[in-house]
Amino acid sequence: MNPVYAPFRAFALLPLSALLLPGCVAKTVYNVARVPVQATSQAADWATVSSDEADRARGRALRKKCKERPDPAYCRD
Repeated sequence: MNPVYAPFRAFALLPLSALLLPGCVAKTVYNVARVPVQATSQAADWATVSSDEADRARGRALRKKCKERPDPAYCRD
């Protein structure tokens, strides 16, 4: 390519970049606004125990208890 046309090529890409830039800026703003919400949600998840997690822990405790000391009221084969 002729180096004389290089500035014209840059000007030709300028409208295209002007159309793409607002979307990029909007996505960045969206990501920045979303980070504190995600951090709060993750902290709440770590701080609380869901019913599913509690059920699994209870099952583990019962299996351990049945292994150590079988009790017909709790332990079934």
